This record gives sequence, C-alpha cells and structure tokens, in this order.
Amino acid sequence: MSGAPREVAVVAFAQSDHRRRTEDLSEVEMVMPVIHQVLDRTGLRTGDIGFTCSGSSDYLAGRAFSFTMALDGVGAWPPICESHVEMDGAWALYEAWVKLLTGEADTALVYAWGKSSSGPLRDVLTRQLDPYYTAPLWPDPIALAALQAQALIDAGLTDEDALAAIGARSRADAAHHPHAQLTGDVPQGDHIVRPLRRGDCPPIGDGAAAMIIAAGPGARRLCARPAWLRAWTTGSNPMASGCATSPTRPPPGWPPNARAPSPGPSTRRSCTRPSAPRRSCCAGPWTWAPRSASTRPAERSPPIR
Repeated sequence: MSGAPREVAVVAFAQSDHRRRTEDLSEVEMVMPVIHQVLDRTGLRTGDIGFTCSGSSDYLAGRAFSFTMALDGVGAWPPICESHVEMDGAWALYEAWVKLLTGEADTALVYAWGKSSSGPLRDVLTRQLDPYYTAPLWPDPIALAALQAQALIDAGLTDEDALAAIGARSRADAAHHPHAQLTGDVPQGDHIVRPLRRGDCPPIGDGAAAMIIAAGPGARRLCARPAWLRAWTTGSNPMASGCATSPTRPPPGWPPNARAPSPGPSTRRSCTRPSAPRRSCCAGPWTWAPRSASTRPAERSPPIR
C-alpha cells in the first residue's frame, strides 16, 4: 500500500432482535436474515463481495470450527474469499477494514453471531482463561469484572452508585432501540459478586449482526451517507489476570492524584470460587485464597436471567 490510505466506509448494517433464548433457531437461521438485509440495502449479490469475514466463538457453540456451519447463511455458490476470527464482530470488522485498506478487495461482508444460551455461560467462558493458573480456579466473567470494579473503588475512582448509574444510563438509551433485549428501569437487586449487583451485569442473550463496508467511490455509489472509518484502535489484556495494572502506579489515563489498587481483603472477597491456591499473579492487586479441597464450586451464585 503506497500513498494516501484508501477511504473505507460502512454502507449497510443490520441486526437481529436480541433474545434471552433462541432454541428454535440454528446459527444459520440467525445469520441468514441479517446477511440478506445488508445485501438488499446495497443491491449487491454474494458474488459482488470481494471479501467475507465472520466472528464467533467456538466456546459458545461447543464444537471446533463451528463457523463453517454458519457459512451456509452466505451461500455455497459462488466461491468466496473468506476468513473467520475467534472473537467478536468488531475484530472481524477490523480484519475486513485492513483488507480493503491494502487494496486486496473493494467491498467486504462482515457478520457475527453469538448464542450464549446454549450452556451455562459463566462456566463456559472460564475455559478461555490461562489453562495452568487461572482456569482451574473457575473465575467467571462476573467475578473477574468484580475484581476490576473493586480495584477502581479502592483507588477512589468510583463507587457502587456510580457503577449503577452506568447500567441505568445504558438501558435508558436502549429504550428507543428496536432490537434491545433490556430497556428502561432495571432493579439493581442483590450482589452477584461484590461489588457488582444484578443491575450492573449485562443480560445473557442470542443475536446476530451483519454489515457491508466499501472503499472509495464504491462506498458513495452504494450508500447516500456512508459512515467513514477514519481510524481504529484495538487493545487486549494479558492472559494473566493480574498483569494488566501496575500494583504501584495508576495505569495511563487515570487522574494524576489517583492511587493504584493495592492488595487487601476488599479486593479478595470478589472471588466466589472455592479452592484457589494462594498466589499472586505478576504481583497484581489481589491474591487468591484457599477455601476448600475441591476445584469445583461448592455453591453457585444465582444465574443472570
């Protein structure tokens, strides 16, 4: 790629209704309607698409290479240039964006789906963690988020009321979204994992989305008001849970007078899983403490409905 980078824009987007459960739908039946919608809105056919990229999680599907089944939603003919990322739709969009920037394609179809209702999500997602030190502790996403939230509270950067306001604001914004799963006032409820309450946690749902992006003049032909992608920032956390934040200084972007999270009982109590060996992960702001002889949870906290 030489000279000025190509202009790339979103020219069509569609998403399904987000529902708590979709036992009546397969992945193909979830994906196909949104793909057809973006194709219809641009007047394109499958053969007109230069690159296709999808995002999903084999952990949710419970089988390897599950994305190959969802490809039926695109169609078996004509042959396509296709890629897949084991992650969310935003990462698939990033790959497609780079593909168009390099000039290897002029249009791209991006789609993603998730069927989180197929199994016990809080158990399933622990399998994505570091298999040697973290996964055996079974820390689910809510427990890990609670550790982060408690670290921010200990640093004086937030409190439980401020956390509750975030969820309330998001669900108020969703009141005018036709596909939103939860809208309006949602009771905070009891603690799921302290300091997070039910109202702080996202719902578990199933859904799919698709978009078409195009480069340069092609974007203007396909859409009256393209949404131009001018820049992109990505980030990821280390696999070890305690490596993301320095124990002695606040991370970049924190207020100058903020103090870094420090070890203490308030950060340890967020782990609801028993039998965690005592160790510090990269001298992070928490230490796991043993509770029982079993590596499996003796008592589960209530599920998110």
